[in-house]
Amino acid sequence: MTEEPNWQMVARAALVVAVVLLAVWMLWRFLPALAWAAVLAIATWPLREELVRHGTRPTLAATWLTLTVALVLIVPLLILGLQIAREAVLVVRWVKGLRETGIAAPEWIGQLPYLGTFAAEWWQAHLADPEGARELFGRAESLGFVHWTQVGSQLAGRVVVLFFTLLSLFFLYRDGDQVLEQSRMIGARLLGPPAKPIGKDAIEAVRATVNGLVLVGLAEGLVLGIAYVIAGVSHPFLLGFATGVLATVPFGAPLMFVIASVMLMAEAKVTAGILVFLFGWLVVFVADHFVRPVLIGSAARLPFLWVLLGIFGGLETFGLVGLFLGPAVVSVALAIWRDAVKAAGGDESVAT
Repeated sequence: MTEEPNWQMVARAALVVAVVLLAVWMLWRFLPALAWAAVLAIATWPLREELVRHGTRPTLAATWLTLTVALVLIVPLLILGLQIAREAVLVVRWVKGLRETGIAAPEWIGQLPYLGTFAAEWWQAHLADPEGARELFGRAESLGFVHWTQVGSQLAGRVVVLFFTLLSLFFLYRDGDQVLEQSRMIGARLLGPPAKPIGKDAIEAVRATVNGLVLVGLAEGLVLGIAYVIAGVSHPFLLGFATGVLATVPFGAPLMFVIASVMLMAEAKVTAGILVFLFGWLVVFVADHFVRPVLIGSAARLPFLWVLLGIFGGLETFGLVGLFLGPAVVSVALAIWRDAVKAAGGDESVAT
């Protein structure tokens, strides 16, 4: 068999790179939908395997699972969206009222040890005085803390992304076995035997991150939302939903339960505010120091430090979907590192 000339190999490689770059450029706006579909498929793949194992045809299993995911995503979002929209209007009106009239400092704030005088003076200058409140909330609006409720202009784009996510998810469920097998073949051809464990580590990292971030974050939002209702916080559904969303990022929930505590204290419910603050820290401490490291680190073979770096780095680089892609990228990098250390005869567990 005649050996292929070097220039033909170079030309073929250049053609492959050019086509891949052209495809990425052409599909750029749809890449978030494809990424979300991949994340959802990986996270729920055991359910698909269970259905097929019990005799369900792949097409039927894909249809059922896609409809189930659609219902799980859309129905709660619609219910929460209506409730949040209702409460968000009240919040905006409350903020506008504060900017016009200010809010009087509660009597207890001046009695705080050490900081009471300073806190009372700050409250009087920035919240009780209408001019100070107008300036403070004006800066908040410029930073986007109030305008986040106005999402109507982005709704159409989100619906399109959701549609293509569900469409891509159906085909991944239906043809996932062939996609996995072809990926293994290409990986083995390009990288050799290490490709299989590297791909497995990436998949496990995505699945573990979904469980550790989304499920734990929603559980935090639910538990703290119930606490908000019991404590009598204003707009508990809005705060509970925001807590659950921010809780998907490690250490993100404290922002919301601190706001809830301050709101309670501003209404002279000092004991309830302190209890919400302490209970919130307890929930976050248990979730971030015990539950998440077990769910993410052990399943993905990632130390918690690398999990955090992957989460925040992915969020900064890829946006929301980077929460799940980031740990997968870190997992692949560490798998390559471990394989190189093992090939050199070293201890692959050290520092990783």
